[in-house]
Formats: sequence, C-alpha cells, structure tokens
Amino acid sequence: MCGVVGVYSNDEKLCSRISYYALFSLQHRGQESAGIATISKDHVHLHKGMGLVSHVFNEEILKRMSAGYSIGHVRYSTTGESQLENSQPLLVKSKAGNIAVAHNGNLVNYWDLRKQLENEGRVFLTDSDTEVIAQLISVNLLEYDLIDSLRLLNNQLLGSFSFTMLVNDTLIAYRDPLGFKPLCVGIADFGYVIASESCAIDSTGATFLKDIEPGTAVIVKDGEIDFVKIAESKRRAFCVFEYIYFARPDSVIDGRSVYEVRYNIGRILARESPVEADAVSAVPDSGTTSSLGYSHESGIQYLEALIKNRYVGRTFIMPEQKEREFSVRLKVNSIKSNIRGKRVVLVDDSIVRGTTSRKIVNMLRKGGAKKVHFRVGSPPIIAPCYFGIDMSTREELIASCRDIEVVRQKINADSLAYLSLEGLLKAVGFNENELCLACLTSKYPVYVPGEECEITLC
Repeated sequence: MCGVVGVYSNDEKLCSRISYYALFSLQHRGQESAGIATISKDHVHLHKGMGLVSHVFNEEILKRMSAGYSIGHVRYSTTGESQLENSQPLLVKSKAGNIAVAHNGNLVNYWDLRKQLENEGRVFLTDSDTEVIAQLISVNLLEYDLIDSLRLLNNQLLGSFSFTMLVNDTLIAYRDPLGFKPLCVGIADFGYVIASESCAIDSTGATFLKDIEPGTAVIVKDGEIDFVKIAESKRRAFCVFEYIYFARPDSVIDGRSVYEVRYNIGRILARESPVEADAVSAVPDSGTTSSLGYSHESGIQYLEALIKNRYVGRTFIMPEQKEREFSVRLKVNSIKSNIRGKRVVLVDDSIVRGTTSRKIVNMLRKGGAKKVHFRVGSPPIIAPCYFGIDMSTREELIASCRDIEVVRQKINADSLAYLSLEGLLKAVGFNENELCLACLTSKYPVYVPGEECEITLC
C-alpha cells in the first residue's frame, strides 16, 4: 500500500517541490522509505532514503533536482525487504534511455518474471517486484513504441499495479485493468499532478480532475496530457481496505468520499450490533470517523477514551510484529477520567492479528473502564492478501480459523461484533463485482496459486 506521485511542471524549479508536498500528504501510505526521481533532457536526478519524507529531503536536495518531470514514492514493503536497495523510485538505464518507476501494488507472478529475465541475461540489483516492471518496459521499448510497450507490459504482469513512470522526458501513469490501487490526476496553472489519493493533489494547490480509470494510461509529454485505454476487464477489484483503513478520510476514491464511507460504516454497525453503554470511543485515528457514526446512530455520547501520540506512525504498516507491539504503548494512552466506571463501546476499523486490540482493551480496563464492548468496522479478515497488504499467512490472522467468541476471549473484550459484509457493501456503495474482498471472503479476483479464484469474473 505504497504511495506514488507523478508531476509535470512548466516551472522546473517547482517540480521536485510539488512532488515533495504530494508525498508528504501520502506519508500515511508508507513510512519505511521515500524517494523522488526527476528527468530532464540532459540530466537524471534520483534521491531516496530510509525514513519519512521530511527526513529524506531538505531544501538543498530539492533545489538540485530541478526538472520539468518527476515521480515520487513512499514505501510500505510487501515484496522485497525493508532496505535502501528496495526503496523507490527505481532507475534503469538501457538502450531505450532512462527509465524510473514508482509502483504501488504487488505482483503475484514476480518470481516467474524475474527468472525469465535473468535467463535472458538481465541483472537485478534488488529483490523488489518494481524492478521487474522497470526491466520489462525497458525490454519492450527496444521493439515497440510506448503504447504497444505498455499493452505488452499489462499482459505480462499479474496482480495489482498502479505506477508512475518516467521514460526519458515523458511522464506515464498506469492503473491495472481491475483497478486494485487508486490513482488520480489533478490540473493546475503549473501543470499536472498524479497521485495515489486526491488529498495529495489538494495539498499541491492543484484541482482534482478525475480518477484514472482501470486499464488506462496517462501520458504527459511536452506539457500535453493524453488518456489512452490500454486494457479492458469484465470486472473491477477496488481494494476495500482503502475505504476501511488505508486512505486518508479527506480523500475521494473512485467517486466515494472516504469520510462518508467510514461514517456510514459506524451508523450501520450501530444498527447491526447495538449494546447498552455510557460512551462510544475510537481506536485513533482509523476508527475515529466510524465511531462518530456509531455515536450518532446509537445516541450514545462520544468521548475520547484514547489519545494518540501524533509522532508515532501507523503501527499496522510497520514491518515487524515486535515493532507494532512496542509502538502501541508509545502510540496511545487512555484518558482515565473519561472511562472510569463507564461501559465503553470501542470502535476500530479492523482486527488483523489481534495483539494490538488486546493491548488496547487491557489499557482501558486498567484505566477503570467497567466494560469494554469492541465493535469492528469490517467483517472478519480470514484470508491473506497477495496484492499489497502485509497479511501474508492465515496463521497470523486471528479470525482465520476462530469463531467470534474465541476472538472475543483473545482480545479480552466483554462483547465483540463485526460489520456484516452486506453492511460494508452498503456503506461503500459498490457491489461485490466492483471490489476486491479476498481478505474477507477468501475469493481472489485474479489467479493466485493455491487459492480460489473467481474464474468467471476474471
């Protein structure tokens, strides 16, 4: 669930700075590394590093990256270890020219493609699936023009892939035919901004233009923008977790306000799973909007039971479980005066591994809560994600082989209830043919070895 950016600016001094602002707004999508690549007719600049955007870049670095075209990336690792070599954008220099790629997603057929390229003599410097994309497009461009090269690339890749790319002095963005990962474009006096979420476009002062349709490439060359249909699909597979957790609440993704979806999740959850209580609160920040909806629908007052330390990142997207568990203690603390002697409804977006949920419930109990009723703004997560979320095995998913009562006991709550799948679909406003629900249903929209695929819908 990385964040990607692409910028064209008619003022070369602004381009890298605009990418910086956009990446800053996408920091919630990845905190392991950040990078920007710029290409002008004479120069290639690439700067990236481990850590947050504000730590990797400074004024002097951005000044040195003057160019009309740039792409950027913040990383949350899935394929490839969390190390500098795998940070993005990735740059490939070939006979086709200079190629830089920033990728959000995960390729299911990564290893097969890599072995094929290595057998053809290609050398890999990373273990990231993004390098496969860069290598393939460089090979394709030796025989085909840009559009045909993208069409061939689309047919070669299997999985989720939204990316921004620089090929010499051309900016390209592409969203896979199922539309797993969001991608949108904005327009401004200075040029164009492409980003994973609309909040990043807003931060640059650009005006949201449109979501990039699945299977569509955006090509910006010589200051002109063009939308080219590359591939078709019988269905869509928008990642439902964007609406549940990943996206910022102020973003609009594929015509749906993330804030409104989460608020509706809370309201429907209150109707489906009412309980007598004195206060509704949230696991901050991802459960906040849904908890407000729950409070509104139930008539139970909203009180903050937990306060978040704003200087700690999102624990779910940290690469190691020990880091997640330790950071919970740093991330939140209870407001004892708000919960002492009260029956508290605690609303969270999801339960993945369950360890964080248990620690938070115990924190409320230690703070004096009389009862803790846990309400979850999604159905149980029962299956791994192969398309860009770090849920790699069923064993680590607390709900994959346990019923709700066992999960309740594991997290030490007085009661536990999940949003129904029907309730989630109603809140999001898409049907099952338009969303990827694999982590909730164990039915995958593309073929994954060893998993059930919705063959008739692929």
